[in-house]
Amino acid sequence: MAACLLLSGIQGLNYQGITGGIGARPHPVCRSIAYWRQAEEKVSGVNMGSLRANSPTPSPREATWDYRKWRNKEAEILRDIEPILLLTKHILHSPRYMDGERLTVEDEKAVADNLLAYHPRFQDKVACGIQSIMVDRHPQYQNSRCLFVVRTDGGWIDFSYQKCLREYIRLKYPAHAQRFIREHFKRESS
Repeated sequence: MAACLLLSGIQGLNYQGITGGIGARPHPVCRSIAYWRQAEEKVSGVNMGSLRANSPTPSPREATWDYRKWRNKEAEILRDIEPILLLTKHILHSPRYMDGERLTVEDEKAVADNLLAYHPRFQDKVACGIQSIMVDRHPQYQNSRCLFVVRTDGGWIDFSYQKCLREYIRLKYPAHAQRFIREHFKRESS
């Protein structure tokens, strides 16, 4: 193929009996490539030339542009979720709250409005109403602290702040959610 392009671009070339230029016959290598391309198109029924022209592989410039757009959107999502993410991590991992302690009114409102409201099973979690939100050790995983909804009927149930954030991102950034979640969350949970 490279020989065809090289030879076709040089006018009046005569080297060891190979001629190229205006009105000259194609080089035998070029003829065999064209022959096999036509044979392949006849067998497959696909015009290989048009397939190459409409290739889904982006050019380096397009790939750079898409990557740059992705990085801008990623930064926007991070700026959006950062305040509630930092607050939640501070609540869970600082000595600010002891195990079994109820959140302050301000923290409770922030967690309820910015996290719990987006939980995929929100209705199951707050079935009969919310009395408060507290921090405690998870009953199955004693080394991890998590947030619990204390219901008005006296029961309490844990909820994952990561599930809430994932759902928030899916709702607000549907075109970028899957990639963002795959790249920024350790594991995918339903």
